[in-house]
Amino acid sequence: MTEYRAHFDAAVSFVNGGGLTAEGFRLDVPSAAVGEAEVAELFVRHLGLALVGAVELRDLRIVEEPHRGSRGVATPLPSQEGARPSRVVDLSHPIRAGLVTYPGLPAPAITPHLTREASRERYAPGTEFAMDVITMIGNTGTYLDSPYHRYADGGDLASLDLSTLVGLPAEVFHLQDAGERGIPAEVFFDRDLAGTAVLLHTGWDTRFGTPAYASGAPYLTEAGAQHLANAGVTLVGIDSLNIDDTENDGSRPAHSILLAHGIHVVEHLTRLGDLPARGARFTAAPPAVEGFGTFPVRAFAEV
Repeated sequence: MTEYRAHFDAAVSFVNGGGLTAEGFRLDVPSAAVGEAEVAELFVRHLGLALVGAVELRDLRIVEEPHRGSRGVATPLPSQEGARPSRVVDLSHPIRAGLVTYPGLPAPAITPHLTREASRERYAPGTEFAMDVITMIGNTGTYLDSPYHRYADGGDLASLDLSTLVGLPAEVFHLQDAGERGIPAEVFFDRDLAGTAVLLHTGWDTRFGTPAYASGAPYLTEAGAQHLANAGVTLVGIDSLNIDDTENDGSRPAHSILLAHGIHVVEHLTRLGDLPARGARFTAAPPAVEGFGTFPVRAFAEV
């Protein structure tokens, strides 16, 4: 479905005095046919302004562009209750032998335990199998961190409640054109995020598997992590190198805060740009491994 956004400058005056101005504002709109009055109303609704006396828009343009989650513009959902999703979006990087996910960590190695040729001696004629061994660190491909990854007394992968990993309402923040690496708390102020999977679309996944992926990556700030913890989110995912800034003094405040609150962390997601700002359902379930904190997931969203 084609989506549109309005680009404009605005001046607002209030009936009880005072005013507000905005330059280069961008706002989701329901169609390309919206007029100035409708955009002005959506602008007021999105900002939650009260006692508005007048709204003047300047340089209004309607542009074909994916929605970012402006309030007042509904996300289309299946029309029938219980209807199957129209599509499933795979949000995981494939794992292969030699894949470098995080520079400095070992790449996976895949070796045969039983080849097809050798298996023919064990089974009936015409029957053969391949059994392979994969040796890899848990931090491979698209993976989930459990509290045990950060805290010795935290819950391991086997302890995770499947209801916190499957079919979570997804709140996607499209931040690929952000001017700063750090994602601040203020980005999240306009949404109710309790019980959701917050997915941070930075666009960094386009560099995955290249040297450019390793440095300058976007991350969630400490204040942003604390806001999400206070908001009661269930999971936070990012399509970047790390949820934290890996170019600082070695501290990992986002991991520390989120995992201390039992909030799952999923890193190295991809194709988040294919998701709407809200309305999708997110799943990322690792195997139930005891005494283990991080493992790859097949992350996907039902749209």
